[in-house]
Amino acid sequence: MSNVFIALQANEETRPIIEAILIDNPHAVAKREPAMIKIDAPGHMVIHKETIEGLVGRTFDLQEMHIHLITISGNVDETDDSLTLTWNN
Repeated sequence: MSNVFIALQANEETRPIIEAILIDNPHAVAKREPAMIKIDAPGHMVIHKETIEGLVGRTFDLQEMHIHLITISGNVDETDDSLTLTWNN
């Protein structure tokens, strides 16, 4: 099974996003670099808007995440409520 991943800038705005990704994906592993955080997960990863909103304490549009996005790997399925990364077998 191949890994999917997302890499975000390491800054104050991404801290709750990264925390939410790790809450929603306990199988994921975060690798912290000086300027970015890369999160790998085997096969799939789901990022839920609701989890991020609970951490930031306000309404969150998943499009806001794209401002801090460095790179992404996997097939992307994005709705208003979630962003899912997968590899089709």
